[in-house]
Amino acid sequence: MMAKINLQINGKKQTVDVDPNTPMLWVLRDHLNLVGTKYGCGIAQCGACTIHLGDVAVRSCQLPVSAVGDQAITTIEGLSVNGDHPVQQAWLEHDVAQCGYCQAGQIMNASALLKRTANPDDKEIESAMNGNICRCATYMRIKAAIKSAAQS
Repeated sequence: MMAKINLQINGKKQTVDVDPNTPMLWVLRDHLNLVGTKYGCGIAQCGACTIHLGDVAVRSCQLPVSAVGDQAITTIEGLSVNGDHPVQQAWLEHDVAQCGYCQAGQIMNASALLKRTANPDDKEIESAMNGNICRCATYMRIKAAIKSAAQS
């Protein structure tokens, strides 16, 4: 059963006509052509699909569009207009990305962390980033980038 659902994504109002059980990941990618959010595991375990729901980092592959309500959604495309968010800049400075596949999810999770904890210590970073998997194992550079972004 299809339904018209109103969403606020990256500061813009959007209406989609989808099954209310459709995961937000597929609404973003297939219906709104916002393909920065990646499909990884499909079971909310890898973090590649991380977006912000309000100010909270959530896994979009398991979030039904009907559960969003009137909460604002931010994707990697909406984090900054020119890629100049402090976390994005720190990622470049620390040469974090290798293959890059997981990086949108990593950046979204890191930016949510810094919104709630301005200057996290190693333990807080590790706890917050736990579950965002990087097959290239750039974890040390991710941590360094988060610390740099916290100083920005």
